[in-house]
Amino acid sequence: MLIETRAYARAGLLGNPSDGFFGKTIAISVRNFGASITLYPSPELHIEAQTQDTNVFRSLYHLRDAVSMLGYHGGVPLLKAALKKFAEYCEMEGIRLPNQNFSIRYNTSIPRQVGLSGSSAIIVATFRALMQFYGVEIPQAVLPNLVLATETEELGITAGLQDRVIQCYEGCVYMDFERTGMEQHGHGQYEPLNPHLLPKLYIAYNTDLGKQSGRVHNDVRARWLQGDQTVIDTMTAIGNVAYDGREALLRHDINALNELVNRNFDLRSQIYQISDRNRTLIDTARRCGASASFTGSGGSIIGLYRDDAMLNRLYVELKKTHARVIKPYVV
Repeated sequence: MLIETRAYARAGLLGNPSDGFFGKTIAISVRNFGASITLYPSPELHIEAQTQDTNVFRSLYHLRDAVSMLGYHGGVPLLKAALKKFAEYCEMEGIRLPNQNFSIRYNTSIPRQVGLSGSSAIIVATFRALMQFYGVEIPQAVLPNLVLATETEELGITAGLQDRVIQCYEGCVYMDFERTGMEQHGHGQYEPLNPHLLPKLYIAYNTDLGKQSGRVHNDVRARWLQGDQTVIDTMTAIGNVAYDGREALLRHDINALNELVNRNFDLRSQIYQISDRNRTLIDTARRCGASASFTGSGGSIIGLYRDDAMLNRLYVELKKTHARVIKPYVV
């Protein structure tokens, strides 16, 4: 029995990053890039390391580039954390797992640490493989919580639910993380939207901007927890951008959506420090006439473009900043 599962990159379209602050978001899955898991029975539980998990390098500069792109630990810690959290969930739910072992390996084409959620995609695909291998059903609304807990509790990564929700649901999803509902049900209200409602979107990412997203959230979260009114009001406004965006999508108001994408970033920049190189991505895209906002915590941007001529300008101008432009494939 050979099991193969997959999860895709994601991009926050509107409302990002209010998901971690009881806000609202709209996100899309990006099938241009994905993470896959292969799992098959074996005498012992074996996690197969991949090339990016090696500790052998051609030179000091090769090590430097590998760490910049992939982080210090590759993907194996993600698999270990997911396996542990899956076992704990089954034990807590009284699910008795059969005594059968497996070998597991991962592969990913998602650019790492540029705001496209490569790490959580590996974890989502791992949970899907384990669910299939052991015949365990995890409710769709609960699975994103387990993926998030894998990252926050096991790996110390600061993150929100948005990325995990869209990677579990796929397509295009409007999410409402209103506090009362979260506290009562343990998860938000998730509404899939027809991807055909989406306007012409582009994504641009620059792997030179790779970093660990958790570092970006820390100061703002501390201020929010301390009751900083500026942060609270700004996060509420960012969440309202997603609410307005849902209405604009349903009535296919492209102009409103374009303005909302820009507003999302402009609000964010009032409370977050934006690096010069990230700012250059935004400014370059806007000079081409497109809207632009972060897909996540930085390193990649998303926005609307008007026509092929504008898209070509984006290709040319953003390439000068060492960024690659793609049209997201959303199903």
